[in-house]
Amino acid sequence: MTGLAALFGLTALLYAAVGFGGGSTYTALLLLGSVAVGLVPAISLACNVVVVTGGTIRFARAGVMPWAKALPLVAVAAPLAFLGGLTPVKQGVLVILLGLSLLASALALLFQPQTAKPVSLSPKLLLPIAAALGYLAGVVGIGGGIFLAPILHLIRWAEARAVAATASLFILVNSLFGLTGQLIKGKGGDMIDAVAGHWPLLIAVLIGGTIGTQLAVKTGPATLIRRLTAVLVAFVAVRLLFGF
Repeated sequence: MTGLAALFGLTALLYAAVGFGGGSTYTALLLLGSVAVGLVPAISLACNVVVVTGGTIRFARAGVMPWAKALPLVAVAAPLAFLGGLTPVKQGVLVILLGLSLLASALALLFQPQTAKPVSLSPKLLLPIAAALGYLAGVVGIGGGIFLAPILHLIRWAEARAVAATASLFILVNSLFGLTGQLIKGKGGDMIDAVAGHWPLLIAVLIGGTIGTQLAVKTGPATLIRRLTAVLVAFVAVRLLFGF
């Protein structure tokens, strides 16, 4: 558990520095650590909450949170995240969903919009995209911000720190609602005990996330996190999907 906690702390630091929670990499590490697949989404969501709570507060205090634009995205995603957490999924299906989600996360980590002109996308399309990401967050334990942020950057939705702040808020709310659904689905007490049994991971991400958030608020998001973690996430995705 000590080695896993150290990796979780480093992951939280790197992800918090760009406004993310780290759910994709927590999921990858938990699976590599042979944690029961059914527990992985709840543990990842709990870690997300710990990391992005402080980040969301600090972004808000720094005055970079675009509340008027961010809240509609959060409002449509949250109930879907709860439904996703409640959704009963067979282990085989969950493994496939996790694998595909991790593979998509790896691509999102590597993707950096390079276009000189923003891509044209109707603002109305952002709402169903946010809803779909909320549902995915509740099912597999990935907050969704890692997918939302590249889209927002691509359409030049806001400046970089505002996008990071929005991703942080999006992940926080999705993770809270998704975790609630997961706990209800997992018969409450049993799932809570399972998550609490991994308390060193929660402490590790609290420390790492606090450091990373300070970097994010002061310097804005960097791109290094995509390259540092994409290979690991892709490796676990391929391993899950193809069984090696």
